[in-house]
Amino acid sequence: MRMYDIIRKKRDGGLLSDAEIQWFIDGYVKGEIPDYQASALCMAIYFRGMSIEETTALTFAVRDSGDRLDFSGIDGLRVDKHSTGGVGDKTSLVVTPIVASLGVKVAKMSGRGLGHTGGTIDKLEAIPGFRTDIPTAEFEDIVNNVGIAIVGQNATLAPADKLLYALRDVTATVDSLPLIVSSIMGKKLAADDDCIVLDVKTGSGAFMKTVEDSRRLAEAMVEIGKRAGKKMCALITDMDRPLGFAIGNSLEVIEAIETLKDNGPDDLAELCVALATRMLYLAEKGTYQECEAMVRDSIISGKALDTFAKMVYAQGGDGDWILHPEKFPSAKYSYEVKAERDGYIVSVDTEGYGVSSLLLGAGRNTKEDVIDSAAGIMLKAKTGDFVKRGDTLAVMYSEREECFAPASARFLAATRMGDAAPEAMPLILDTVE
Repeated sequence: MRMYDIIRKKRDGGLLSDAEIQWFIDGYVKGEIPDYQASALCMAIYFRGMSIEETTALTFAVRDSGDRLDFSGIDGLRVDKHSTGGVGDKTSLVVTPIVASLGVKVAKMSGRGLGHTGGTIDKLEAIPGFRTDIPTAEFEDIVNNVGIAIVGQNATLAPADKLLYALRDVTATVDSLPLIVSSIMGKKLAADDDCIVLDVKTGSGAFMKTVEDSRRLAEAMVEIGKRAGKKMCALITDMDRPLGFAIGNSLEVIEAIETLKDNGPDDLAELCVALATRMLYLAEKGTYQECEAMVRDSIISGKALDTFAKMVYAQGGDGDWILHPEKFPSAKYSYEVKAERDGYIVSVDTEGYGVSSLLLGAGRNTKEDVIDSAAGIMLKAKTGDFVKRGDTLAVMYSEREECFAPASARFLAATRMGDAAPEAMPLILDTVE
């Protein structure tokens, strides 16, 4: 085979065979195919797309490009949940201990923040001592004993995805559906889970900006997961507004804890209950209604919060911070962002809110940046709320006072005001079974 012929075939709209796709992935991981040819193929895929058969072959090739995890040492069904990324999305911190407290194992590998979106690992590392790099044997022991463990992604897992993503990031080919599908599902299928629930975000704070594109992405991922023998479900959820009120690492951990205490924001609680219910339902713990009742009981009884604390202790963290979140330190400086006029918050550019948090130190501009765990934003008003000029829209936190000017300017530019209340929109827009 020649890479030239594969590029030309896709450029002209042809269908690549499984063998051609596997040959490309193998050669690129081994360093035998140069970046400029891989870039050309990514751009051809961006413009020409891929059939579901091609996308499946690409996903499986990414999955098989490195180690595949074997969790046979974990007793019982293993269920995972994955979000395509959003602002204020701390659902993994709530959903996974709920499910684990109800007897379904969660052996979860999570990532760090990407661009304006936060990462579960960054949030958990706001807890002192919490370890996200754990040997496999210890990881399995924690899952068997506690029901849940959350660690960082294995460096040898799906190496083709790491190479391709770095390339796509600098060649304007990130937002290609088959390349997104193969990136997400390649990693997910390399892990040894039985059931996967996907939270596909849509809107201004998501990578997919329209419901139609999000549905296409969800349908493709569910289909490929089924072809790999997994039980799958996807929820399409709104990201035209941040989830909850907290944006930033320790702030989001605290809000997750409050949600596990049945005292969290309504939108976050609604989505977490829906996701946890789907995970239990796929694991055949009962009817949908029975699973939902179990989820609510786990929160009200305190079982879910207790499971979260046990996981933190088992992974070296101070679980007392989970039971007493007032122990999380506050940032050195705070700043109130004020409304500049009377009116309703008609809509927000959620990505802009995420960038504001990043400017405060809650995210990374480069991979070398050190995250300020206490930095972030607490929203005081959200889409649909009426505010008067001078009312506080949000409180910003940072260790660097000079960050407030650019962050607040970005925040205000992302907040659109009007004289009429906007139409209320549901949080969960669709379900793909």
